[in-house]
Amino acid sequence: MTEIYDTIIIGGGPAGYTAGLYAARAGLTAMVVEMLSPGGQMATTMEIDNYPGVGPGADGFALGEKMQHEAEAFGVESHFAEVTDVDLVSSPKKVITNDGTFLARTLILATGASPRKLGLPEEESLAGRGVAYCATCDGRFYRGKNVAVLGGGNSAAADALYLSKLCAKVYLVHRRDKLRADPYYMKPLSAAKNIEYVWDQQIDGFVHEEKLTGIALTNKKTGEKQVLPVEGAFVAIGRSPNTALFQGKLDLDPTGYVIAGETTETSVPGVFAAGDLRTKPLRQIVTATADGAVAATKAAEWIMANPDQA
Repeated sequence: MTEIYDTIIIGGGPAGYTAGLYAARAGLTAMVVEMLSPGGQMATTMEIDNYPGVGPGADGFALGEKMQHEAEAFGVESHFAEVTDVDLVSSPKKVITNDGTFLARTLILATGASPRKLGLPEEESLAGRGVAYCATCDGRFYRGKNVAVLGGGNSAAADALYLSKLCAKVYLVHRRDKLRADPYYMKPLSAAKNIEYVWDQQIDGFVHEEKLTGIALTNKKTGEKQVLPVEGAFVAIGRSPNTALFQGKLDLDPTGYVIAGETTETSVPGVFAAGDLRTKPLRQIVTATADGAVAATKAAEWIMANPDQA
């Protein structure tokens, strides 16, 4: 007989394994389905110093494994497979993977979001060697150095302000001649004496030896080329939620994030969204784990309130 889990969690990052931990502690049968390895985006961060209790310099991959092992110690199952489809409205709900179909009374979606990339040659190989995507995660490595923030929206403005408190110089490089960021950011940006705007720039590539040494630029209006000498380049052109599986199956906002408030409840009963894939003002490890705890608690409440479901 095919087992019907109380909850299946799609995604093995901080939100997913925290949800599993809280679900198991609440007496639910729970399985985390993860495509690659535990930790999600956190696993790509070499040093973490903004998650309480782990100490400065914690390794993201190691922290992900610890979260996995702790959840499994309480009875959570881990299954490593790619989810290819989901049925959110059947009873029980279905999670279809490349390694079989699994059934559950509730689902917790914790697939996260990914930073948008420029698509430049060697961008991938320079990640962690000068190219970064999270100022609050990696800014400390560039204390006292010259860096560039690439972008012109709210993310770029916020990153530039954050880095201005750590770095000697912050170049804010944008393809237009003014920012798209909200007016809220303009006054503090103007007050930051070490932020310099570099307008109308096309980013041609990264200059590097073993690590990044500069960014090759072309002025879109004049055609003038230059190499901006920096040791760090923070790509801040937004994030893309990993929600392609759920399009047309529950409510998403115009940018593709799952619409779910602090209760993590989605538009589909018995389906919850935890972590970076949901609409929220801050996406960090600590907010992802908080979401996971809430989602598991709400899933347990939903099962108690709907005993006839599956």
